[in-house]
Amino acid sequence: MFRFASVSQPVVNQRIAMPGKCMVAATLATKPLSPGLSAHILPTSATMIGVCMTVLTIGHLGSGSQWHMVIDKLLAVDALVFMISALLSFISMKSSKFGSLIESRAEMVFIAGLGLLALGAVGLAFFIK
Repeated sequence: MFRFASVSQPVVNQRIAMPGKCMVAATLATKPLSPGLSAHILPTSATMIGVCMTVLTIGHLGSGSQWHMVIDKLLAVDALVFMISALLSFISMKSSKFGSLIESRAEMVFIAGLGLLALGAVGLAFFIK
């Protein structure tokens, strides 16, 4: 009978005994089967793009002060930053060679997007009347 490896631990160069046959070497992929952090970054980045767009839309209901325009531009750039994070996350899930490197870049871009969103929130709270 065949032995199956658990999902959390990939098997590398493990010999599998087959009844009536000689030992066969089976090599499975060395990359873990779970996509890691990218599975969380992708949907959260998409949600944050929606948050930025919602705040932009609500922001147009107020007066058109100079700070209003600065915060609008900041939130528009922030939506693009979250879009880049989502794209990097998607690419890291599809890449077998550089997946972990791209995933770490997606994480850094996502954190930068959260920082920009926090700056926008502070601007909305203190500078817009």
